Amino acid sequence: MDNINILKVTLNDIDQLQKIGKQTFEETFSESNSEVNMKTYLEEGFSIQKLTTELNDKNSEFYFATFENEVIGYLKINFGASQTELKDSKSLEIERIYVSKEFHGKSVGQLLYDKAIQIAKQKNVDYVWLGVWEENPRAISFYKKNGFVEFDKHIFKLGNDEQTDIMMKLKLTN
Repeated sequence: MDNINILKVTLNDIDQLQKIGKQTFEETFSESNSEVNMKTYLEEGFSIQKLTTELNDKNSEFYFATFENEVIGYLKINFGASQTELKDSKSLEIERIYVSKEFHGKSVGQLLYDKAIQIAKQKNVDYVWLGVWEENPRAISFYKKNGFVEFDKHIFKLGNDEQTDIMMKLKLTN
């Protein structure tokens, strides 16, 4: 798809970030989770306070994918101590890649992913890692197609539901 731009998110974009974050998380996971757990997670995980803290973190970055000035997806990456688990100075974590459902299959996720890999190479990290829900075969397939391999599992809590994420990594050759 042509005319998709990848733009760094700033504090001025917080309302759009909250909107696309809630929308895409709900589209992706609402069918597989209880309404109560979804509501709680969306309120806490995408609160203005939490997003402000994340946007002010020098070791985290957000990027929007836009089409005709509309935000259609986003990426969140973390470095160093801001990574959710490994906290390895020689790695970069892709914490989130979400794309609006109407733009699935149009390579928007690939463009966001490519941006993460470009930044990882600029930062000269050894590998990129992420966690993906074991019941999200579409995402698992996407990362495997891009060369990621499974190396561990961890628990992700959505409300009172404990879910297993598959941890995957990609070694970079500089």
